[in-house]
Amino acid sequence: MARAKIPARERLIFAMDVQNADAARRLADTLGDSVSFYKLGLELFMSGGTFELLDWMVGRGKRVFVDLKFFDVPATVAGAVRNLRNRGVTFTTVHGNQSIMEAAVAAAGDVGILAVTVLTSLDRGDLVDMGFQWDVGALVLSRARRALEAGCAGVVSSGLEAKLLRAGVDDRLIVVTPGIRPVENRPTDDQKRVMSVPEAFVNGADYIVVGRPIRDAVDPRAAAEQIQATIAGLFPHA
Repeated sequence: MARAKIPARERLIFAMDVQNADAARRLADTLGDSVSFYKLGLELFMSGGTFELLDWMVGRGKRVFVDLKFFDVPATVAGAVRNLRNRGVTFTTVHGNQSIMEAAVAAAGDVGILAVTVLTSLDRGDLVDMGFQWDVGALVLSRARRALEAGCAGVVSSGLEAKLLRAGVDDRLIVVTPGIRPVENRPTDDQKRVMSVPEAFVNGADYIVVGRPIRDAVDPRAAAEQIQATIAGLFPHA
């Protein structure tokens, strides 16, 4: 299971889904060294002061994933991605067709471009409502192949499709898997295609994204360390 050579403790990406940068700093201080990789998403970015927060996190030795799922005309997406260069950002996300992904990759510099496949809040019924007649797995694999052609570093995919991705594109793309719900802390929420930490990695994930099960825990640091212990057991030599 040692696909990408990633330090075990960096395989956990914590989704910093809080209301503002001050709350993010407080939570990061609480988590301490239990988390070394953070995802900054749309809600937080819209609150203001997020680039300062990004610089603060990078300055503390943290890795940062900017998850804004860019989807616009290619030139606009390229401009947005260009503004993330040389800031210590590890990954950012894009939606869209081949031209959008290619524009993002061309503008990326030191930022890894992750293509969104199918959101974990969607299931086959949702896709049918949106006009897609494909099975979820087939659509994820098709989008992953297009991401590979465009030069993306990886994809964002549910762990349910990670095994299919490994069979279809091998290890040529990084697989980042959200929708992780530890069995002992599995809240009821808007995620439809979820799985546990071991299941995601066994199926082929390189990184997992965990938000609410850590953020909403009585002891967020202990919750993060429990996940880290599970990952360490899966990657004992990392």
